Amino acid sequence: MVSLGWGFMLSACRKASNMVARPDKRALKAVLIDLSGTLHIDDTAVPGAQEALKKLRNASVTVKFVTNTTKESKRNLLERLHRLNFDVQENEIFTSLSAARSLIEQKNHRPLLLVEDSALEDFNGIDTSEPNAVVIGLAPEHFNYQTLNKAFSFSSLSILLRMILDGAPLIAIHKARYYKRKDGLALGPGPFVTGLEYATDRKASVVGKPEKTFFMQDARDDIGGAQNAGMLGILVRSGKYREGDENKISPPPHLTCDSFPDAVEHILQNLL
Repeated sequence: MVSLGWGFMLSACRKASNMVARPDKRALKAVLIDLSGTLHIDDTAVPGAQEALKKLRNASVTVKFVTNTTKESKRNLLERLHRLNFDVQENEIFTSLSAARSLIEQKNHRPLLLVEDSALEDFNGIDTSEPNAVVIGLAPEHFNYQTLNKAFSFSSLSILLRMILDGAPLIAIHKARYYKRKDGLALGPGPFVTGLEYATDRKASVVGKPEKTFFMQDARDDIGGAQNAGMLGILVRSGKYREGDENKISPPPHLTCDSFPDAVEHILQNLL
């Protein structure tokens, strides 16, 4: 399997028994493609990404999409991709929200959800009465320094802190340090999760990238996580990429490309 990402991530899938420097062409089974920063940035498509995706779909390889996006539901994300003329189906997308819901259901948690309102529909049907777990995603409108500071005296976040101190699981949908917006980089949920860990002396369970379990259910977070799960990682220099990111990933990326179309050309010419 190959994982593509960052912009971040292109991940390509292959059998573990064939893990060699240059994979057997017959071993490549699937390509996992990150969305935000790789195919698009907010409401703008990466130049040439739609045509590159069409080329990849015409090859004999399965294409799936994996994303840590927690700002919006899968339905809203799919609508955004369709507006940008990407040929993507809902059943091809696996999100960190999906991973969080799966864990909640497995553990019979009743979560206190700290996510954007636009992401709540992905938790429809989950019992949130008398919560016994805390689930945190990227929620810029609700989860910021001002509301965290209030938590020490009043508000629902005060309940959050008391829950964690009393032993309720702290679940981070992901711990990204930052993400790319039209106006530049912005803080991700990672700093806030880390702040809660420090304040409560508890460690969060992380369900999104770069956790191995995320990839098994269907740069540093995406590519490093993909490669630690037994995939090839291809880093693309779009989205939140910063000079030298490839040197921070362990193990190093299989390849670093300027863009998603460049990465697709490499896959078509060298991995299939």
